Amino acid sequence: MPTLLRNILAVIAGAVVGSIVNMSLITVSGTIIPPPDGAIVTTTEGLRASMHLFEPKHFIFPFLAHALGTLVGAFLAALIAATHKTKFAFGIGILFLTGGIASAFMLPAPLWFIVMDIGLAYIPMAYLAGKLASRNFNN
Repeated sequence: MPTLLRNILAVIAGAVVGSIVNMSLITVSGTIIPPPDGAIVTTTEGLRASMHLFEPKHFIFPFLAHALGTLVGAFLAALIAATHKTKFAFGIGILFLTGGIASAFMLPAPLWFIVMDIGLAYIPMAYLAGKLASRNFNN
């Protein structure tokens, strides 16, 4: 497979699979940690209106979804990429970071969560994914 095509496939696969992991975790989160009574979590407007009811435990799965979605997507992109594997992992991390920043502006989450999410869920996970994928190829 030509290098360019393989690298394009790496980005698409990383973004799609990472997004699937993210949304899967968000989808099951309510069954593991139920939302607060009266919270409507199926719409952005409902989340905005009920965010004040959320406790720290309600932010565990959103953080895991962001971190693991980025990790899996970046790892897959690095595995598939023909060249510059770590750069492709970081590219997926930056893509997901952009979504995280947008989410921080759309939803009134607590500052501690926004700082933790932006600081730990994206670029550090992309770095880890790049290292893991590089290690996999060096053995």
